[in-house]
Amino acid sequence: MERKAVIFHGTGANPDVCWLPWLRDRLTERGLAVEVPHYPGLNVEPIDTFLPKVLARHTFDAGTVLVGHSGGAALLLALLQHLEVTVAQAILVAGYATEPNEGAEPVLQQEYDWPAIAAHVNDLIFINSPADPYGCDDRQGRAMFDRLGGTLIIRDGGHYDDTDAFELLDRLIG
Repeated sequence: MERKAVIFHGTGANPDVCWLPWLRDRLTERGLAVEVPHYPGLNVEPIDTFLPKVLARHTFDAGTVLVGHSGGAALLLALLQHLEVTVAQAILVAGYATEPNEGAEPVLQQEYDWPAIAAHVNDLIFINSPADPYGCDDRQGRAMFDRLGGTLIIRDGGHYDDTDAFELLDRLIG
């Protein structure tokens, strides 16, 4: 089975920001097929109409690794809930499941089926910082971890959007 990774950017971002191109290149060098789609409608369009477009555009299987940053990490919760397969790994960087600040968050579902999310991923990792300026902080990571299990990494790093490389991600992807 071919291993592949799908890397989702955050709100208002694109595939060429921060560490996304670096991670794409690292994973490609390791032999993974890598997709880094551009979704301008992420966290603009309501999740109920946005998610079907994402599900239709990609294929997922037992060899798939999902990585999401910020709004892309929040998207992974809905994605995992609605998959019909179990993926190998999902890493949520600066993720959140409730509104992290005063802004609207159309990427969030009203409710989550936490057991369904957990059932659709073999290895689930959350990376959050206590000093996230947008509220995607360690409390958000703890709340998801408490519901889903997996691995929670609390590490200073703000919103993890001010670096061109993210060595920890490369090491975590099995």
